[in-house]
Amino acid sequence: MYGCEAWTISKQIQNKLEATEMWFLRRMLRIPWTAKTTNERVLNEANKRRSLVRTIRKRQATFLGHVMRRGKLEHLVTTGKCEEKKSRGRQREKIMDGLATWLGPGKVSDILAAVKDRDLWRDMIANAYKQGT
Repeated sequence: MYGCEAWTISKQIQNKLEATEMWFLRRMLRIPWTAKTTNERVLNEANKRRSLVRTIRKRQATFLGHVMRRGKLEHLVTTGKCEEKKSRGRQREKIMDGLATWLGPGKVSDILAAVKDRDLWRDMIANAYKQGT
């Protein structure tokens, strides 16, 4: 998970991360792949409260708060404000878009405004993490 703060997680990558996490849990619990055990049962046996994707999103949100409050070059890179012309084709997914969907309904501009208040930002991250979205 080193460097996961800079990952952009699309739905396809999220599905792969969840499948890998399930594979890890089955290996740790020594459940053979031939056993007909459902994923819900594996999760119950592991007493799993956290997921890998939620942990990554939380780390991304805390890193985003750090970068936005600092206000240097990283701020410009993260928000994607460049003076250049957009490239052709489908635009790449940004970290801000993924965090906006994870933190709940709201615009990216609302998130950038909330980052300035550290206590509000911590509360938003904690609520999103508890909800498991």
